[in-house]
Formats: sequence, C-alpha cells, structure tokens
Amino acid sequence: MRALTWQGTGKVSVENVPDPKIEQPTDAIVRITSTAICGSDLHLYDVLGMYLDKGDVLGHEPMGIVEEVGPGVSHIRPGDRVVIPFNISCGHCWMCTRGYFAQCETTQVREQGSGAALFGYTKLYGQVPGGQAEYLRVPQAQFGPIKVPEQHPDERYLFLSDVLTTSWQAARYADVEPGDTVVVTGLGPIGQMSARIARHLGAERVIGIDSVAERLAMAQRHGIETIDTGAVDDVGEAVRQLTHGRGADGVIEAVGMEAHGSPFQAAAVKAAGMLPGPIARKATETLGVDRMAALRTAFDVVRRAGTISIIGVYGGNADPFPMMDLFDKGVTIRMGQAHVKRWVDDLLPLLTGDDDPLGVDDLVTHRLPLEQAPHGYEIFKQKDDGCIKVVLKP
Repeated sequence: MRALTWQGTGKVSVENVPDPKIEQPTDAIVRITSTAICGSDLHLYDVLGMYLDKGDVLGHEPMGIVEEVGPGVSHIRPGDRVVIPFNISCGHCWMCTRGYFAQCETTQVREQGSGAALFGYTKLYGQVPGGQAEYLRVPQAQFGPIKVPEQHPDERYLFLSDVLTTSWQAARYADVEPGDTVVVTGLGPIGQMSARIARHLGAERVIGIDSVAERLAMAQRHGIETIDTGAVDDVGEAVRQLTHGRGADGVIEAVGMEAHGSPFQAAAVKAAGMLPGPIARKATETLGVDRMAALRTAFDVVRRAGTISIIGVYGGNADPFPMMDLFDKGVTIRMGQAHVKRWVDDLLPLLTGDDDPLGVDDLVTHRLPLEQAPHGYEIFKQKDDGCIKVVLKP
C-alpha cells in the first residue's frame, strides 16, 4: 500500500509499505477514505525526529471503511463506516472505566513513561503505524472505532478522531459557563473549533488571538471577536480593555510549542533536533526547549480565580512558570491529551443533522490526494495559500 512516511527532519514522502494484517483478535483493518494533517504532525516533521525511525508511517486523524475484523471484535463489521480515535484505548481498564481514555492502562507506553499509545506518533507513544495511508491496522478495535452514519461527507465526521473531541475537552476544561468571556490563544484548527464550541456552550463573548489573516477571518465568520497580535502592542492589555479590566473567565491555550515570539526557545528546539538521537532525546526531555509565548499570554489574560485549559501540545520541559503570579491570582490550570471516546456522545448528535451548529463544514481549506501529502505538510507549516486544515484522500 501507499503511505506517508517520515524520512528525516523536515522531510516526508509517500512510499510503498507492507499492507497491514490482523495480528491480534481485537484488531481491525480499515480502508482509509479521509485522513487529516494535524498541527501535532508538524512537531514530528520539525522537532521530534529523535523519537522516530526512517520509514515510520505518520497520521492520527483517519476514518474509512472496515475491511476485516478479528474474532474479538463484535461492535463493528466489514462495510461499516468508522472514525478512528487518535488514542488507542481498551475501554475496560481502571483508567478507561473512569473516562481517562488517554491514560489507558492496557496500551500505556510504560517504557517511555507515557500514556496511552497513539497512532503515528513516535516511540514515545508506541510507534504504532499511523493513518496517513491507504489502510490502517486498528488495535483495540473492540472499543475504539466510532461507527458513523452515511448521510454526510467524511469531513462532517472525520474530526471526531481528534479536532472536535480535543476542542470539546478544551472548552470543558476551561469551565465554560453561560455568560462567560473566553479567550482562545491560536486560531489553528483546534483553536477554531474550541472557540466555536465555547460559544455553543453558552459563552457570551469568545475572543480569538492570532496573527494570520485567514485564521482571523475564519473565526470572525463564526461570531468570534479577534485580536491580531501584529496590530497591538500588548495583548494582555487589549483583552483587559475588552473585559472592564478584569480579564477572561477562561482561557484555552491552543498553540503549544509551535508558538512564535520565543526566539531563544525556537533556536533551542532546532538545535536539539539536529543532535544524535540519544543526545537529542535527553536534551528535549530535560532542557527548557518549549516555546512559552502562548502560555505567557494565557497567564496574562486570565482573570483572578479564572481557569486556563492547555490543549496545545508541549514536549520536554517548559521554561519556569510565573508561579508567584499564578498563585496570587488563584488560577486553575487543566491540561492533557483528549479522552476521545469520553466526548463522542456529546458531539455526534451535533453532526448528524443538516444545520451544522459547530460549523464543521467550514474548517478544511485544502483537500489533496495522499500522493501530495508532502506538499500538504509544507503549506500547513508555512501557512501558505490560506492553509488552515488539510485533508488527504488516499
């Protein structure tokens, strides 16, 4: 089959790789019909190569048609249309029974000290072949795959795999209540949907912060107020002017280590990625190489006794937090990988009708054949051609 593979820092290519096969009774084989490029994939593309091997298949936002199931799988069957959550969870361990699917004790990558295994996401998370491919072996298929209806195109449901469920968790972790003011830092795909979901959950005002014109325009189409970071001297002061000096009730930090505005950390990330594998891993895990610009903004704009939800991905050690300020303000901070299956029952009813209350149909900007995946990575990284979200079609 054809699959998008990692070939080195800043280099991916579509190659012929072996077809997946049933290996365990709880496996399924899915023929992929749509698969997206995630901002987290850019971390692999540019930063986390020390945890990858040449030829690893990337991608963790897939959906498709079930081709084959193992004898331990009964809730789906060949011909079913399914979305595959990015985290691989069993559904029956201690963590899963409490809804913490991203910490599944059956698939935890204990040798790395990590949570549940993820598709297409490095040795840190199990080095499981990913979904930017023609076919995907799905472990723990007795629980993971989400069966979806036939009446809408793939892109109405595809983002249950990550974007929608991650954004729903982000808003829930921000304790969004009716009447709140919510700030979202970063208006990439997760930021876009987090902002819309915050409004859906009753926030009176949602303010999105970014510098990319196309992202700002997309947010504005969905009733989100925006602050262009290139047009103001002090983002925190701009937010306070909009909130009677108080700040935001909740802040969703949707950028992570892709944040601009931290040149020293950016240089450190690049330098770490160029070291030999074992040295690079140690540097990434112990040095303060995360870019803190978005976090500093979140800390600044949240009101006293407010809540910060960190959903942007970080790796290694961040720079020291301003603990005195956070303690003085009495801030609550929540974070973590999305527990995908925990939020599906909330989201699926919003996707099956014709009214599209979350505006899911207005997120994808580029649809490309799988063979053009390297081009998709590059325009997504560079934000060229108005690129906000890329979907690949194997």
